[in-house]
Amino acid sequence: MRVLAIDPGYDRLGIAVLEKLVRKETVLFSSCVTTNKTHAQEKRLWYIGNEIGKIIKEWGPKMFAIESLFLFSNQKTVMRVAEARGVCLYEAARAGLAVYEYTPLQIKIAVTGYGRSDKRQVTEMVKKLVKLDERKKLDDEYDAIAVGLTCLASNKWNR
Repeated sequence: MRVLAIDPGYDRLGIAVLEKLVRKETVLFSSCVTTNKTHAQEKRLWYIGNEIGKIIKEWGPKMFAIESLFLFSNQKTVMRVAEARGVCLYEAARAGLAVYEYTPLQIKIAVTGYGRSDKRQVTEMVKKLVKLDERKKLDDEYDAIAVGLTCLASNKWNR
């Protein structure tokens, strides 16, 4: 089964495509979609949607996994991340993908076994769970891979 996994963001959005064959998870693609801070909000959201659409078309996932939104202290930030998340969900629905959402707690438990793991611990476990290329990755990219691993480890999609 192939999943497109998203760590939602507005300035930078983590994205990964993973596949599970029998019991082995493989990262087929991972990257970050970075929007131009000088562009208007609607252009940045369009860019995110356009990039998600291209990746869906190129990789042909059947499932879409995304981290659910958690509360930020900055209301402006939470609104922009929510809008970017909405664009991602729209693209998933437009492509007919099955959508699965996971809380940060669910992702940390699935990847590290501990719900209060920090970003460094999640990153280190992702490196141990799947083979990755040597290219330097941003935190958002590792987080997207963790979202994908959570989805593939979940029995939800088997039902």
